[in-house]
Amino acid sequence: MNKAKRNGLGIALSMVLVSMGTSALTLTSPQVVEGETLKTQQIFNQWGCEGDNKSPELRWTDIPEGTKSFAVTMYDPDAPTGSGWWHWSMINIPADVHHLQLNAGDEGGKLMPAGAQMQRNDFGFHGFGGACPPPKASPHNYQITVYALDVEKLGVPVNGSPALAGYYILQHRVGEAQLIAPTKARK
Repeated sequence: MNKAKRNGLGIALSMVLVSMGTSALTLTSPQVVEGETLKTQQIFNQWGCEGDNKSPELRWTDIPEGTKSFAVTMYDPDAPTGSGWWHWSMINIPADVHHLQLNAGDEGGKLMPAGAQMQRNDFGFHGFGGACPPPKASPHNYQITVYALDVEKLGVPVNGSPALAGYYILQHRVGEAQLIAPTKARK
């Protein structure tokens, strides 16, 4: 997608968020740049993909009033499943946390903020599962999103799916920001 189209999409998304009564956050990452391919650090290290499988460092600012917690997800709407692919879902991030360090989505959870909870991803484990488009696939648009929420805890069971977490996230969001990284299949 060219820069003009991305800017137009961003403006349109901002207008949609305002019309939905939510405020926009600002999301940045040293590893993920809007519109650019994910780095090897954020590529899965199985299924024929060769990467470091580390969740990116994330920072968010412009926190909406009334925020009581945050959630972060990484989703691939282009996965050939009919329902996309959840690579990462972390919920119940305390309101005073505005940063996730590099590899905070480690499967063991040792770098997660206290009180946060990770859901099982579509690879089948609780943690970050990096990008891994199938061979010969068109670029997949990996969406990394932070949501500001109006509740401290979503009440999703630890074994609940990211789709279930997403349902609750959308019921309680007061703001969101997203980075999209189109990434081609690795050779």
